[in-house]
This record gives sequence, structure tokens and C-alpha cells, in this order.
Amino acid sequence: MARIAGVDIPREKRVEVALTYIYGIGPSRAREILAKAGVNPDTRARDLQDAEVAALRAVVESDYQVEGDLRRFESMNIKRLMDIGCYRGRRHRTGLPLRGQRTRTNARTRKGARKTVAGKKK
Repeated sequence: MARIAGVDIPREKRVEVALTYIYGIGPSRAREILAKAGVNPDTRARDLQDAEVAALRAVVESDYQVEGDLRRFESMNIKRLMDIGCYRGRRHRTGLPLRGQRTRTNARTRKGARKTVAGKKK
């Protein structure tokens, strides 16, 4: 099993798809990495030679920020927004949508399951 950037990539999938199991690598970036490393995208991960795995590992580690480093970078950016108290930071802190979506209805992903409130007595 090939291990790239601390992640065991699935053996039975094409290398192009297997690379997307690494956090920070999507389909287009996977194609870019394969082109730089000179690896055929249609190869199965189990059929990769040691030299090809080493080339992929070298390209990923030298040119891209992935996995732990990327997660840390993103969380630091969010923490910075929360610390300076800007609008986006306040929305992150309260767990509400931060890109202008309405919250009267919808927004269930950010707000969580509905909490019913009993009717008010007159």
C-alpha cells in the first residue's frame, strides 16, 4: 500500500482518484501532480513502481501544502478572523452561515437540528 503525505492511498483505485484521498488534493490537483511526476493517471495504485511512488511523494511534499499543515493553516485563518472580531469571525464563533445566506429558514447545516419552543400562553 502506497503511503503519500502520511495517508495510505487505496490500492484498487486509479492513481488519479487515489490521490484525492489526501486532504488538500482534489481531481484537478491530482492530474497536475501526476503530470509533474510523469505517472500515467490510468495506472492502478497497486501497480505503481517504487520509483513512481517516490516521485509522487517528492512532488506532493515539495510543491503542495496538504494534510496537517493545511488543516493548521486553515484553522489559524479562522482563529484570526474570530480574534479580530470581524463579521465572518463572529459568524464562525456563533456557528451561523457566513457568506450571506438567509437564516430565518434553511441554514440547518450550520445551526443544527431544530429546537422546538413551546407556544406562548396568553
